[in-house]
Amino acid sequence: MSLLKPSIKTPFHIDFDWWKQNESDWHVFLSSLLCPEHQEAFANFEEGEMVDWIDPVTAEVKLVDGIQHALMSHCAFLPEFSSNRTAVVEAVFRIFLANGNVPMSAEDISKKLGRPADTILRTISGPRVYRGLRPYQANIPITEETS
Repeated sequence: MSLLKPSIKTPFHIDFDWWKQNESDWHVFLSSLLCPEHQEAFANFEEGEMVDWIDPVTAEVKLVDGIQHALMSHCAFLPEFSSNRTAVVEAVFRIFLANGNVPMSAEDISKKLGRPADTILRTISGPRVYRGLRPYQANIPITEETS
C-alpha cells in the first residue's frame, strides 16, 4: 500500500483479496445481496466456483466468482439493489459491484450517489478498511482470477 494520502481523484476498488483474508464470511455476505431469482439459482452453488466474465470496456475475458458475476451482471442493476437511504459504505460497495469493480475516484462515485466527494473519501480512506474498499494500485488484480 502507498503511504500517500488519497485525494478525491484517487481511484478505489473492492480488493477481494483483502476481503477474503479479513472477512471469513465474504461469500455468505455476497450471497445475501443476490436477487431472489439468483439466490434460488445459487442455492447449491459451490463456494469459489468460477465463471467467465467479459469486461465491458476492454472485452477481456476474466474468471470471476459465480456469485460476483451474478451480482455484477444482473442483481446490481435492479432498482431495489440500492437507494438513497443506503449507507455510504454499502452504496459505494454496491456501485463497484454494479460497474464490474472498475476503479473509480470519490469524485466519480459522488456523481453516481449524489453525495459529497469529500464525505465519500473520508468514509472509504480512513484507517479502517470497510468492505475491502481500498485505493486501486495497478499491480493488484481488480477481480479474482484463478491461481
